[in-house]
Parts: sequence; structure tokens; C-alpha cells
Amino acid sequence: MHADEPVTILTVAREAGVSKTTASDALRGSGRVSERTRETVVAVAERLGYVPNGSARHLRKASTGTIGLHVPEVLTRSSYYMSFVFGVVEQAARHDYDVTLITSGQRRARPPRVDGLVLGDPLGGDPVVESLMATGLPTVSCERFPGSRQADGVVWSEHALMLTRLLDHLLATGARRPGLIVAGDESDWAASVHRGYQEWCAGRGVAPLVSRVSFDATGDEVRAAARALLGRGHGAPGTGGGTPGTGGGALATGGGALARNDDTPRTGGAEVPMDALVCAPAGAATEVAPLLREAGGRVRLASCVDSAATRQADPPITAIDLRPREAGASCAELLFELLSGTAQPGTERVHPIELQIRASTAPRP
Repeated sequence: MHADEPVTILTVAREAGVSKTTASDALRGSGRVSERTRETVVAVAERLGYVPNGSARHLRKASTGTIGLHVPEVLTRSSYYMSFVFGVVEQAARHDYDVTLITSGQRRARPPRVDGLVLGDPLGGDPVVESLMATGLPTVSCERFPGSRQADGVVWSEHALMLTRLLDHLLATGARRPGLIVAGDESDWAASVHRGYQEWCAGRGVAPLVSRVSFDATGDEVRAAARALLGRGHGAPGTGGGTPGTGGGALATGGGALARNDDTPRTGGAEVPMDALVCAPAGAATEVAPLLREAGGRVRLASCVDSAATRQADPPITAIDLRPREAGASCAELLFELLSGTAQPGTERVHPIELQIRASTAPRP
């Protein structure tokens, strides 16, 4: 093979010592190809850097009858992602397709035997996501992938805008300084929430009050983060609710530690304490609700992810309804449109989300 020779399916077949049809079937996971031959062809394709032609890939007649669905392994226990999975599966069934679930704990020596992929809120730096996107299979992501590659199709929501509406609602109820518990910026969703909060604070002259936790944060970590935020403005650091930066991560403005400064809201020389708390991670709001009640119930509570738990809480918790089942169905439908050629690579669609106002953010007496 010459250095300037383009790598085609014929190149792969020649190097693997098989026919073009056998090579094609092996890479698609179809046809009567032995496992040993399939592994040989896949290994040769990976070594040569073979990438299927996009147009030919979308127009091919053969099909595995299966699509792949990837969700971050640390999030599979979330009710949001369970609903998202059901949405993908239901839409796939309408097209007479099965769904193979792929998590970040699964390392593969070869591409999955599927016609295309749906990536649920892919995390930057996830090696499994990187390898899936490098397969050349048609791919749709729910939210953008915060990495060098981008999916063929993207279904995304206006999280920053909806958070602005939530914070404006809190302001209208009398809250002067809302705090935020958010996961790191590895996902486009979390980064959008964090950015929306910072921009809202900057536009209204409010000193940000943020605690960042890991994506797989436990209830104890979330409660520690809430205690740290409650401790701000109540005596010396380390008193009245915890030391900032312990347990649930450092308090931050943007990416640095939260320090007192001249524009921090103060009353009578004291820093204004947090009087509302927005919890971004799924399930975090219900974890901290008892803690806020123990602290006197003066802090309004809201969640960036709605669920049965937030609806059934006492009092019910104001939340952003991300409509995960519909989001999963929308991602799957866009993937099938890419496979059929009715949608072009680069297609993006906005998935509508809603603010559900409930008693947890009612004005305080």
C-alpha cells in the first residue's frame, strides 16, 4: 500500500485477504462471516484508519436492525435517564428496531454491531464516547458533546434560558441571593446551567454562590455542599453550617474560589446569606430539602431536573421539566432520519423544556 493511497473498503479487503463483500459484511456486523474473519477485518480497518464514506453509509441497504444507546454509567441510576432510555426504546420499536445499551464501563475492541448511535448527555473526556464517535456510525447526541468531535445530529435544550426564568421567579418571590449546586462542566447541560447562573448574577449585581459536586455525588456530598452554602453570611468562615470548600466541593465564582469582595451584597456590614437554593444534579433537591427545613425553612428550594420525587415532596419542589422521555424519542427519530437520508449530517433540533412552579418557592413571610 502506498502512503498516499486512500483507504477504501477495497484497501481493507486486500490487506485482510478477503473479498470486498466479506470485508463490508464484517464491518457492518452482517452476513455470514466467521467471528475470526470479522475480528481480522476490524483490526485491519482500525490499523489503516478506515472510515466509511458517509453518503454510502446512509444509503446502504443492509441493516442490523439495532441502534446503540450510550448513557454515562454514573447516571444510569437516575430516573431522568431511565425515562430517556424508555423514550429511545419506544421510538426504535416504532421503526421495528432493537436497542443495545452501552455504558462507559464497557471497553470494546471493535465497533458495536449497530446501524447508528444515540448518546445521552455525553461527558467530555469519556474514552468510550470518543471511541464510539470515531466508528463513523451515524450518531445523535442529546446535548452537544464537549469535545473535539461533534455528532451528526444534536437534540438540545435552552437550559440557560430556562434557568434565567427560574431565577427571575425566585427574585420575584423576594429572594435576594440564590445559590447553586451544580455538577462539573464535563457535560454540555451542566456547563449551560452554570453559565446561565453566572450570567444572571452578573446582569443583576448578585454575588454568585456556587458549590460544585461530582457527577456521581452521593446524598452526603450534596448535603455537605448545601451546608457550606448555608454557612455563608452567618458568622466567621467555618461556623453556622460548614466551611466552604469541604465535602461538596469548593464554592466558586466561575472557576475560582469564592472570596468576599466589594460587590458582595451586605446588610448592616454583613454578607447577605443565601435565601434560595437551586440544585442542578438530579435528585439533589430532595436530598437537601430536610436539611433546609431543619435550618428554619427560610431558604426557597428549586431543582433543575423534575421527577416524581420533586412533585411528591412536602412541599412540592419547583423544578424544570426536561421531558426526558420525549427527548429520548426525539434523539432516536433524528437518528432514523439520518439513516434514511431524510435528514442531513449537522442537523440540530431544540427540545422544549418547561418550568413547573410549586410551593417550595412560595414567598416567605
